[in-house]
Amino acid sequence: MKGKKAAIAIGLLGAIGSTIVACSPDSQNNSTAQINPNTKLRSLAITVGDLSNPFFVLMGRGAVSEAKKIAGEGVRTAVVSSGYDLNLQFNQIENFIAANTDLILLNAGDSEGIAAAVEKAKQAGITVIAVDTGAGGGVDATVTSNNLQAGQISCQYIADRLKGKGNVVIVNGPPVQSVFDRVKGCEQVFAQYPNIKILSKDQNAEGSRDGGLRVMSDLLTSFNKIDAVFAINDPSGVGAELAAKQARRNEFFIVGVDGAPEAKQAIEDPNSIFVATAAQDPLGMTQTAVRVGNDILNGKKPKNPDILIPVRLITRENVKDYKGWQ
Repeated sequence: MKGKKAAIAIGLLGAIGSTIVACSPDSQNNSTAQINPNTKLRSLAITVGDLSNPFFVLMGRGAVSEAKKIAGEGVRTAVVSSGYDLNLQFNQIENFIAANTDLILLNAGDSEGIAAAVEKAKQAGITVIAVDTGAGGGVDATVTSNNLQAGQISCQYIADRLKGKGNVVIVNGPPVQSVFDRVKGCEQVFAQYPNIKILSKDQNAEGSRDGGLRVMSDLLTSFNKIDAVFAINDPSGVGAELAAKQARRNEFFIVGVDGAPEAKQAIEDPNSIFVATAAQDPLGMTQTAVRVGNDILNGKKPKNPDILIPVRLITRENVKDYKGWQ
């Protein structure tokens, strides 16, 4: 995430001012392609946190495929990566506005910091749907996993496995609502167990493998005995396991959030200390967001603008039945 300042894109939406690399011929705008005349959706743009993370790649894929399903192959689409750089994401949204985008899906890199950009988009008459995490500025709707539930079921698993006693650390992440909710859900569970001690909960691993490695390496230096780790997403959990291997420490286990392929592989490996994850549905999330956005464009506002998608805990006991991200 850190250092990924160039925006990566799938498709081309007008004159997007950020650096763009075409990733798929299918996503290029074709002037001869047909647009569905029964929808007002002509163009879609989505800005996500980090396209080096397969979770966000699938979010982009879900958005583009659903837009084409609704509006036809002629719909203009763009998927860009902010690298969790607030200024870059702000510029991306300004570019979407300049390109007269109909619908923006926003995976905020900073939930409150991006509010002014959202307000600009709304003033320009653009529908904005927050995805994966909340965003300020008056978005039309928010479609996320139930992140509070993700933190709760992950940390309940930790508490049960520890039999209510032990030293735990929370590998935290970017300042976005989804992360806040996961940590909140986790802390709610641990608060019920007076013999569970949280050694650390404020270290930001930036949701990345490298960040997880860095933060966990520091934590292993600071604490001689750790019994369990809750990582706010799977990449940082994978990085935490790498730090443990480098430090030759295996007295603890790791639980993440996402249901990513690398987490599934680790859970299937009996020698891995990565043992569980709260699985999300990145494709379904953005497909839902595009449908909600299209409804709003066509005058049908949702009864509840905050749409939560349930998560599922994947462990060694049920991983054989988990098909992964589809």
